Amino acid sequence: MVEIFLKTLPFFLLIGLGYAAAASRFFSEAATAALTKFVFYFALSAMLFRFSANLSFGEVFDLGFLGVYFWATAFVYLIANAVALWRGIAIAEGAVEAQCAVIGNIGFLGIPMLALIMGEAAVGYIMMMLAVDLLVFGTLIVVLITGSRGDGSALSVLRTVARGIATNPMLVSIFLGFSVSALEVPIPGPVNEFVAILGAAATPGALFAIGASLASKSAERVSVAAWLSFAKLVLHPAAIALAALVIWPVEPYAAAVMIASAALPTAGNIYMVAQHYGVAPQRVSATILLSTAASIVTVSLVLAWLAERVAFQ
Repeated sequence: MVEIFLKTLPFFLLIGLGYAAAASRFFSEAATAALTKFVFYFALSAMLFRFSANLSFGEVFDLGFLGVYFWATAFVYLIANAVALWRGIAIAEGAVEAQCAVIGNIGFLGIPMLALIMGEAAVGYIMMMLAVDLLVFGTLIVVLITGSRGDGSALSVLRTVARGIATNPMLVSIFLGFSVSALEVPIPGPVNEFVAILGAAATPGALFAIGASLASKSAERVSVAAWLSFAKLVLHPAAIALAALVIWPVEPYAAAVMIASAALPTAGNIYMVAQHYGVAPQRVSATILLSTAASIVTVSLVLAWLAERVAFQ
């Protein structure tokens, strides 16, 4: 446990550094927004392209793995939605809460941290889960919010979803990388070095940006945020573990990567969606803040438990 904690500590220290820089106003909100944009559109995209371009899509794509992740995640999603409906809140708010309960920060935090701790073989599995999160659940939240409000026709909703998918740099970079790999297009040395250097900025940049963005988050509606953080940090990885290890067993290492990814805190991009549509942004903000703080302990516990069962250290 101590060894795993010490391995994850530098990542959370980088998040803490970003938080301190923003909380002290040394790093402004405008600077945080600019850094996040740089990481999202350039550094992280370069990292994903480099990884996917050097992977064989045929070897990485695993329909069984995707099915286990989807159904276990959908199960927790439905639980969070049911609790929201039981509390009598609107469908749009329930959709946002359910998103907080199952969508983790596997892009900004998961890829750099798990690739280092569990090995680069984890990246292919993480990219598959990232695709499910963005394509399936990212689409679902837009459909539920706009559909419950009656905002526009089905065609306009479809256009909004399609535009979001086509302009998401993480999805685009993964698609381009796998295309290069499938076509066996040689990457010139200088281009490969360029992508490697740019991608290397993703880890420190993303972690610093996470921390800096947390400084602007509030802890209002703590009881709801605590429930959603519990769902994300405990229920989601527990459901994934039950599905991947017992109900529909997958290869042990793949199962470990899936469980570790599910244990990550709530993703920051949910706040952007909530703010854009004006649906419970403060609730999402509090959940991101609480789940990230608690994950310093919970992620280490999950990784330590996995390390006893799978050789990835």
